[in-house]
Amino acid sequence: MNYLKHDVLRLAATYLAIIMIMSIGFSFLLFGVSRDELGRRPREFAPDSPFSGNSMQQYFDQREQESRQTLLIDLVLANVGMLLFGGVISYLLAERTLRPIEQNMAAQSQFVSDASHELRTPLTALRTANEVALRSKTLKLKEAKEVIRENVDDISRLQGLADSMLGLLRKEQPIQRTSVDLATVVADAMNNVAPQALRKHIEIIDEVPRITVRGERQLLGSLVTILLDNSVKYSHTPSVIRVAAQASGQKVQLRVSDEGVGMSRETIANVFTRFYRADSARSTEGYGLGLAIAEKIVHQHGGTIRVESQLGKGTTVTVVLPKT
Repeated sequence: MNYLKHDVLRLAATYLAIIMIMSIGFSFLLFGVSRDELGRRPREFAPDSPFSGNSMQQYFDQREQESRQTLLIDLVLANVGMLLFGGVISYLLAERTLRPIEQNMAAQSQFVSDASHELRTPLTALRTANEVALRSKTLKLKEAKEVIRENVDDISRLQGLADSMLGLLRKEQPIQRTSVDLATVVADAMNNVAPQALRKHIEIIDEVPRITVRGERQLLGSLVTILLDNSVKYSHTPSVIRVAAQASGQKVQLRVSDEGVGMSRETIANVFTRFYRADSARSTEGYGLGLAIAEKIVHQHGGTIRVESQLGKGTTVTVVLPKT
């Protein structure tokens, strides 16, 4: 952000001031020590020396003065060079120091912009439906109940969006790690998405054996629910979703595969970006926060998540978690 440039310059000036104070201080110290050394005189002169008496004293005085002047000029030039070099280094260091802050502020600004956009749509629909109902002079009880039902649905969606945004903004806390039966977590998540799956005639095949992972049961349940919910949303009617898992060393690999619409390369590259939704997904419900939350949960558990997909052939999401 442009307004951070002033902060970069101020921080760079602080760095440069520290560098120059140290450089000038060292120069004074070096000049003082060198001056003392240059002021020393030999106690005796050789008998055959071409210099004697005052001529020898004048010679040493002249050499001392020339050496001091040369040393002073060298130190001044060295400090000028340090000023120029330190200025460049200070600016680069200040820019590097403030870059994470700038990126974080840009991300927050983008988050607020996207959130405002997503909130505006259901709020507009909610307001419009109520205004139409209020203007109707022949509104019947059945119609009024239908408006109220739609209002409740919109409010539920807004609450879900608010909860999702709070979940993303909330500072990550250390999770309470315990031994969690992955098969039980998957079974509970399947129950959560069963109504949507039944409406679309989608069969969910559970191929998860009894494997324990190290993590927090509630968060892992939310993770699997998000993955299954996404698969149901973007699957054809009818179709099949498979959930499988296998242990490998100290890791457990969980895969959720569907036969849905799939994703393009561009979509895969942005799939974990908050509020990102591909054009082909605009007709489905959701706000583009699910996989961003899933990624956060996986990282909290010290795991990894990746997406493999082909347009028209389906998507596979693979999560790797630490084993007990």
